[in-house]
Amino acid sequence: MDGATTTRWVVVGVDGTESSRHALEWAANQAAQRGLGVRIVTAAGPLAGVGAFAGLGGAEQVPPDDTDTSGASLLLDYAGDWVSRLFPELEVQTRLSYARPVDALLAEASAEGCAAVVVGSRGLSGIVAAFVGSVGIELAARAPVPVIVLPREHASAHGVRGRVIVGTDGSEPSRRAVDVAFRHAEVARTELVAVSAWQPLVAFAAATGPIPPELFDDATAAEAARQSLEEEIAEPRRRHPEVTVRTRVVRAHPVVALLEEATPADLIVVGSRGRGGFRGLLLGSVSHSVLHGARGPVAIVR
Repeated sequence: MDGATTTRWVVVGVDGTESSRHALEWAANQAAQRGLGVRIVTAAGPLAGVGAFAGLGGAEQVPPDDTDTSGASLLLDYAGDWVSRLFPELEVQTRLSYARPVDALLAEASAEGCAAVVVGSRGLSGIVAAFVGSVGIELAARAPVPVIVLPREHASAHGVRGRVIVGTDGSEPSRRAVDVAFRHAEVARTELVAVSAWQPLVAFAAATGPIPPELFDDATAAEAARQSLEEEIAEPRRRHPEVTVRTRVVRAHPVVALLEEATPADLIVVGSRGRGGFRGLLLGSVSHSVLHGARGPVAIVR
């Protein structure tokens, strides 16, 4: 997401759950900082009588093949009004889709002017079309813009300023993630923490074959990771001189390093897959594990 002056949108998927309410508030807060609009999207279906928007559609449940979309329309009306009251300066649009949730959001992600897509990590388990964890994973793997996923227990985002934590590994998605992280930190006027994790090569000796003895030295491995990190952030650092940058070179698994560094208020930014990822998987193992373990928002960048 960036602060372009042309009209752009933060797209957010809602389904009536507490998780999607957090996503909606976070998205609106970010849009307000950047001078963007908010486009609220839901898939057609009944509004369940649970969650943050409970009671709006009554107790009656409509079968999934029924054409009645009154519940979804009511949800959109309520969500749009709620955001407008919290952030009166924002331009707000709503979209009702008849597609699968992931397809509805992918269509909006591909539309002109979309800056990012925001979803909650868990949706409803009933027959209502929900933006659930699996939707977030598929969306993150396919969307042409950054996808931000908020955990179920994320605290209220309004007025909260956290750091930006970005994971680096030298891959192309990692480099794009670093660019996104710097832009976000510059607009938010917050600190950026660039994390590079390394592990003892001896742990992989049996699987990778002969390794030169000097590479078993922890100091050598740590220095190589540090140099790679500095090279990766050098150009974005020159383009964003006002961003305060702190680097962390950690002897740990990348997932552990990122999750231990970040607080619930921080935004973690990672590439969709790193070096050596399996192309048959929707997401790389690191981005997938960070999504499931994070206590705060996670941005996935392809």
